[in-house]
Amino acid sequence: MKNKVFFIAEISANHCGNFRLAKNLVKCAYKNGANAVKLQTYSADTMTLKSNKKYFKIKHGLWKGYNLWDLYNQAKTPYEWHDKLFKYAKKIKIKIFSTPFDEKAVDFLEKINCPIYKIASFEMNDVNLIKKVAKTKKPIIISTGMASLDEISRAYKVAKINGCKDITLLYCVSNYPSNITDFNLNNIKILKKKFKCRVGLSDHSKDNIVAMTAVSLGAEIIEKHIALKNQKKGLDIEFSLKGKEITKFKN
Repeated sequence: MKNKVFFIAEISANHCGNFRLAKNLVKCAYKNGANAVKLQTYSADTMTLKSNKKYFKIKHGLWKGYNLWDLYNQAKTPYEWHDKLFKYAKKIKIKIFSTPFDEKAVDFLEKINCPIYKIASFEMNDVNLIKKVAKTKKPIIISTGMASLDEISRAYKVAKINGCKDITLLYCVSNYPSNITDFNLNNIKILKKKFKCRVGLSDHSKDNIVAMTAVSLGAEIIEKHIALKNQKKGLDIEFSLKGKEITKFKN
């Protein structure tokens, strides 16, 4: 992969509820050449209802059988970890930022000087959240997930109108993990042509082929989940780069 590509190491839920593991993942990202490491900022109660009704149970895919509240509660990065992880990242000199999933999370992240904000695919239609983030005047990265071009246009315009001058769009397939056949990487060219902004890829596939192809088509940022070398457990472990695989992926 070309060295000019900015690589974001996504920790997501691979900390397994253990602060020491979360800290080691930040260190792993730094040691293996990631340009930035990213957290997610939410609580289970801000994501869903605590209900055992069938509508709240995942029926297919990697997390089949999980109740939504339990999954989010297990996957969350506790608020009390954030400041410590931000300070640690600053100490070892790797950029760190987060994905807020609600407006209160933005207020919290502003207090610890989050330098960049990511809007997740499932939140890109949350106009109020995008407005809130845009008003910080900080760079925004927006994952496009299952969105239509009209929905992407709306999110982009809302960010622009509310003060954001640095917007990146990430082409993304919201399958976990994603198969090669799920991708239409021509969408990278379409996004670049239509929005005249930086475009990248949020990659949930299990190999390097998709990202390499994306870079050849103009992707300037690649985001991928990471884990430690030989790590066996983690909600996202199946589609994560482990340890030195990050270095190999970048090169």
